[in-house]
Amino acid sequence: MLNKLGGIPIQPDAIRWLLTPKCLKIELLACIKKAKNAIYISTLYLEDDEAGREILSALMDAKAENPALDVKILVDFHRARRGLIGHKGDSGNYLMYRKVIAAAKHPIEILGVPVKSREFMGVLHLKGFVVDDTVIYSGASINNIYLHQHEKYRFDRYHVIESVELARSMRQMVQTYLVEDDAVCSLTQEKECEHLPEKIDIRSFKARLSKAHYEFEQIRSGNRITPVVGLGRKKNKLNKLVVDMVAQSKESLFICTPYFNPPNILGRALAKHLRDGKRLDIVVGDKTANDFYIPPEEEFSTIGALPYMYEQSLRKFAKSQQWAIENGQLNIHLWKEGNNSYHLKGMSADGRCHLITGSNLNPRAWSLDLENGLLLQDETGCWQEKFEAEQTHILEHTKRLYHYSQVDTLNSYPTPVRKIMRRIRRLKADFLLKRIL
Repeated sequence: MLNKLGGIPIQPDAIRWLLTPKCLKIELLACIKKAKNAIYISTLYLEDDEAGREILSALMDAKAENPALDVKILVDFHRARRGLIGHKGDSGNYLMYRKVIAAAKHPIEILGVPVKSREFMGVLHLKGFVVDDTVIYSGASINNIYLHQHEKYRFDRYHVIESVELARSMRQMVQTYLVEDDAVCSLTQEKECEHLPEKIDIRSFKARLSKAHYEFEQIRSGNRITPVVGLGRKKNKLNKLVVDMVAQSKESLFICTPYFNPPNILGRALAKHLRDGKRLDIVVGDKTANDFYIPPEEEFSTIGALPYMYEQSLRKFAKSQQWAIENGQLNIHLWKEGNNSYHLKGMSADGRCHLITGSNLNPRAWSLDLENGLLLQDETGCWQEKFEAEQTHILEHTKRLYHYSQVDTLNSYPTPVRKIMRRIRRLKADFLLKRIL
């Protein structure tokens, strides 16, 4: 697939690397302020908190300054209409959207995308902040922790790409397959006259989304960037791209994922990669750096078992590949920095082929969520030094795993976690849970 995959030609200086969430916020606000034609933002959520309101206010100011500005914000429909998991009393971000837009002289469009009829069955995980001819790509959503509004932050990757054709292509795909679809609705409607999508439109939305693709003028050689979108297990180009990157790498792979729970086909490909004598570096978050980790001194809820489930998946893989750890082929790096969390995704092959994506490289992302990514093929090696610098930055707060026994066992977990995980094993529900979490 890689040999046949066309892309958009791109100059060496057209890409910039932002290394911190604060830099992402500064860049995003600056781009919004100077926008002249269009702002299209696709993200899982835009939160009703200080950072979310600051970004929304900047968007409203840009629209007021230039009423002809085309502003469209797309978030997951179900996520926008519920409160935070484990927090009682929240009523959903859409209430903030409704209030802000009702008071605006020049409103912007904030749209809810119901990828499936229920949130647990699939969400909008499409990423990209497209402002005029600039694409800011990150796995981050918009809230306090992703933008480092206060002391705590969620670490991600952040890239700025200047490309007229890439920006146009990403806007066109969003407009064609999301904005114009009957299943997608405004989240700013007044309560008295609110019109929600028909259930039949939502149920059939997946079939229409499975045909989504980016259209662009392409080349098949030279330095290029390729946007890819995928949904579902069948004919998912993004999933196939990941597997092909593993299969075609000649020397090494560098993979980032928040938690290690690869789909079976990817797990087998990684095992073969090691058997063939190639190097594999995996950077994964420590369980305490997981979004859902609950410190032992705090009140426990069921969702807090997730980080421990992911840790056991990592331990199982490390145990099966202990031979590769010992000979230096497999390097598992655990990220932990204070009470901050880890959200990095992506892959680099042989230092010349790089995928930046919001996909978690897990069964849920590969079968349920709407995902996308940008593939950079660096035939001249002009970006190799920059990607290596980014990798060095990522590894700054990691420790290497030298033996699978360094990963905790079930017996060492807090009592509530042990009870839940033993119950899951007894009911043989772990297979199902790994597919939807």
